[in-house]
Amino acid sequence: MNLMHDPNCIFCKIIAGDIPSSKVYEDEDMLVFKDIHPSAPVHLLMVPKRHIPSMTQVTAEDAPLLGRMMAKAPELAQANGCNPYPDGGFRLMVNTGEEGGQEVHHLHIHILGGARPWRKG
Repeated sequence: MNLMHDPNCIFCKIIAGDIPSSKVYEDEDMLVFKDIHPSAPVHLLMVPKRHIPSMTQVTAEDAPLLGRMMAKAPELAQANGCNPYPDGGFRLMVNTGEEGGQEVHHLHIHILGGARPWRKG
């Protein structure tokens, strides 16, 4: 069962405005903000406003929301510093569960991009 809000969840607290964030986009269903510990020059977190603990709890009713999130990602990536496709680009990542590297148990999509000077080739 998906709760609308989990009072112990840091992302629910960010969505509620109880914890500040560097918002880059918000609508009725999602919030997108800059990661406070970025792993790339561009590192955004796309978070549904409804508390969904992980991809494991996603149901068919979540498909329209996740589709809108995926469709919004390219626009947000470029607006926040990712270079345009095909020479530029970005990566989307969803960690699920402890073994999948999930640290916050509220579904979120990482948007990662920007120049990678360490890359060889």
